Amino acid sequence: MIAIIDYKAGNLTSVKLAFDALGADARITSDPEVICNADRIVFPGVGAAGAAMRNVQDLGLISTIRNVVEKKIPFLGICLGTQIILDHSEEDGGVDTLGLIPGKVIRFQPTDPRDKVPHMGWNRVQASTRHPLLANIPDQSEFYFVHSFYPVPDHPENRFAETTYAGATFAAALGHQNIFATQFHPEKSGRIGLQLLENFTKWTPNRSA
Repeated sequence: MIAIIDYKAGNLTSVKLAFDALGADARITSDPEVICNADRIVFPGVGAAGAAMRNVQDLGLISTIRNVVEKKIPFLGICLGTQIILDHSEEDGGVDTLGLIPGKVIRFQPTDPRDKVPHMGWNRVQASTRHPLLANIPDQSEFYFVHSFYPVPDHPENRFAETTYAGATFAAALGHQNIFATQFHPEKSGRIGLQLLENFTKWTPNRSA
């Protein structure tokens, strides 16, 4: 069973519908016991980092998320769920986040007025490191993005794919061991996005790493 963590962020239903289309058993839940006993975890969401962290705290999910990561359960972050697994976000005046992967989240600072913020639309994604979740996805495939801030992991080895917008080249996909996370929305990215989600349903990270 795939647990989709419900921390009162948006876009949970579309993630579940994407897994339903793949025939996967996915459930939206904020129950720590259900999350801890799941075979795979998805941490999606749209919204603001400050409210997201308050909700995660209020729901008592911080220790739950840390536990499933430590148990090496396959873990997929999406959009806001990607940003708040890093250490800190500039959003909402500065917010300390979960710190599962070293790094920060910064706001786009476009110099060209044609580069609108938030960034909403399709961008080509270039793989920088091979990863099982990118299998059978052609390089330079387009994925759908909706965001005003972008992730900057501290270590190059945590970057698996990149894209460029508003003069910034940033990590479109990042991860470590059993964590994989995307700034784009695979559930809104058509056939290519479904391929990534299908890869996630089959992914078995090296639990001894």
